Amino acid sequence: MASGKMRSIRLKTGDREVARALFSMMAEVFEEECEVLSDAYIDRLLAREEFWAIAALDGDRVIGGITAHTLPMTRAESSELFIYDVAVRSDHQRQGVGRQLVGELRQLAAAAGIRELFVPADNDDVHALDFYRALGGTASPVTFFTFARRTK
Repeated sequence: MASGKMRSIRLKTGDREVARALFSMMAEVFEEECEVLSDAYIDRLLAREEFWAIAALDGDRVIGGITAHTLPMTRAESSELFIYDVAVRSDHQRQGVGRQLVGELRQLAAAAGIRELFVPADNDDVHALDFYRALGGTASPVTFFTFARRTK
């Protein structure tokens, strides 16, 4: 961490503006469109215990973040955690921010009784594949299918 001031927080009800900055930063890093999310939508999302959002901050500036969703299992009374996004601003990449975010999420999940986390990565995203391998992740031979919204 270049400035040495990095801290991370799990967002909860009341962290609307940090969440808005986090979600916007993630879309920017991924070069994706980002709708303006209503206050009510963000508030509902942050109120969900099954939703995880951890923001990495340098002072008050969001420099990275991770989002995940708890998935209850049907074969046992347990849950798994689906990591949806991990993003770090380009000027803070390769400084351990992403590693710290994944590590913190793993610790929080373990404290909540969640033993398994998984994350999809595009096969052509070499950076992401290398990152998850470096963290000790094991690749699974899985193909995700996407279903677009039907139009009539």
